[in-house]
This record gives sequence, structure tokens and C-alpha cells, in this order.
Amino acid sequence: MSTPTAATTPQEAAVPTRTSRTGGARLEERAGWLLTLPFLLLFVVFTAWPVIQSVFFSFTDIRNKDLRTPFAVDFVWFEQYAKAFADPIFRQAAFNTGYFVVVGVPLTIIVALAAAIALNSGISRFRAFFRLGFYTPVITSIVAVAVVWRFLLHPDSGLVNTVLGWVGIDGPNWLGSTTWSMPSLIAMAVWRNFGTGMIIFLAGLQAVPTQLLEASAIDGANAWQRFLNVVLPIIRPTVLFVMVTTTIGYLQFFEEPFVMTKGGPLNSTISASMYTYQQFSFGNYGFAAALSYLIFIVIAIITAIQFKFLSEKGD
Repeated sequence: MSTPTAATTPQEAAVPTRTSRTGGARLEERAGWLLTLPFLLLFVVFTAWPVIQSVFFSFTDIRNKDLRTPFAVDFVWFEQYAKAFADPIFRQAAFNTGYFVVVGVPLTIIVALAAAIALNSGISRFRAFFRLGFYTPVITSIVAVAVVWRFLLHPDSGLVNTVLGWVGIDGPNWLGSTTWSMPSLIAMAVWRNFGTGMIIFLAGLQAVPTQLLEASAIDGANAWQRFLNVVLPIIRPTVLFVMVTTTIGYLQFFEEPFVMTKGGPLNSTISASMYTYQQFSFGNYGFAAALSYLIFIVIAIITAIQFKFLSEKGD
């Protein structure tokens, strides 16, 4: 004869519940890993492994003839990096890239911020039309942009030299001059890229409280003082974001010289990324990998400096 079961205490009753929840959590965890597995496989195969392999290549003398036996190459350690610093073409490409960034990034940010301010407070009619017009170059194919700018900068029949001729100025051969080719590419890059910064600045400006602007105006601050002391501190994180993303993009500039000048004349517009691409095309995989990581290191250092000096204190 069975005896009646004693009443369970609250602690005993809680044990099966916790066990059930633990089992459910484990099932959810396994389901999560199962769903994540395809992404992890793709990430390892197409991202992590190529990165590891390229680091390995940068310390070897691998060339295209070694592709069948990529692990039978000679380790040269930092010889490829030293070769890059001794290469006069890479030094020219690094100088051109620095020139492009130092001039192009501030110009792009100034134009983008000016356009955003105009759209936020100055232009009231056809605002949507101007937004679309300013942003259109961003989504336009670089090939189409190159065709238009080649027409504009043509030395004999281009629109720019034609307009300069109306005021008695003999325009140069913009893309054929070692002096004017890089400024021409910078102007094209600013025109093509300021729309992205403009959209981001516009979002930041619309977050500025109107009460603060009205209060500062009542206190006697003019428009420039309101912008400098009220608007700019509020949109400082936005400025930092635009500056960092624009600088990273310009440090890797490739399309402009590739479609417009092929790096000429006399390597005056060749960039570090374009020279790296050329070395990959020539089959110098070890040297090209070393160049790639030099560019990456420069980007990381400059980005860290920008965050150090432009981010708000306490971030």
C-alpha cells in the first residue's frame, strides 16, 4: 500500500522549474548557434581567412608563379615593408594620397556643411529638389561622372576653359598637367562626395533645439556667434563622424585617378591604393599585401588621432 506523498516545500517545487528553464535556455542557445552557423562559415571563408592569408603573404616573397605552392615560399619578414619605403613610386603615391586627403577632406566637409545649413534654414522653396540634386552625384556611376568631368575639363572645348576664356584667362590642360591634375581630381571628388556629408549634417542640424537659438538671439548673438557657440558644439559628434568616414574614404581614393588619369601624368595622380592595385595586377602579391597593410596602419593611426582630439571629453 502506497503512502501519501508529503507536500513539497517551495524550494523543492522551484527545482523542476529552474531545470525546465535551463533546458529551454540551452535549446535557445543551440538554435541561435545553428542559425548563426551559416554566417560564421561565410565570414571565416571569405573574410577571416583572406585577412590571415594576406598577413602571411606580406611577410613572404610570393608572386603569381607561386600560387600552386603558396606555403612553399620564402619568409622575408619585413623586407617587403622596407622595399615599400625605398620605392620612389610608392613614396610619390603616398605624397599624392596625403595631398588629396589634406586638401579634399576639409573642402568636402565645408561644402557639405554649407549645403546642409542652406537646406536647413536658408532654402525654403524646392527644398526636396535641391536635396535630390545635391545627393545625385553620390549615387551616380563613376564612369558617367568621369565622362562629364572629362568634357568639362577638356583643354580646347571644355566648359571650364570656355568660361575662363570669356574673362581673358587661358585655361590649362587640367588633366594633362602635373600641377593641375590633382586639384582637378580633388574638385571632382568634392562634387561627387559632399552629398553624403550633407545628408548627415542635415540630420544633426535638425536636432538642434530652436529654443537655444532663440534664447541666444535674444541675448544679442548674431548668426555666426549662434553657429559657433550653440550649433557647432551640439553637432560636434556629427562632425567627427563625417570627418572620420570621409578621411577613411579619401585615404583609399582609387576610382578618380583610375578612370580619369590612370595615375598620370608622370605619376602625379597615382594613389597608394592604385599603386597597390597595380602591384597585385603585376603578380607581386607579397609586396602588394605589405602595401595594403601600410595603408591600413596609416588609416588606423589617423582615425585614432581624430577620435583623440575631436571626440567630446568623457566619451
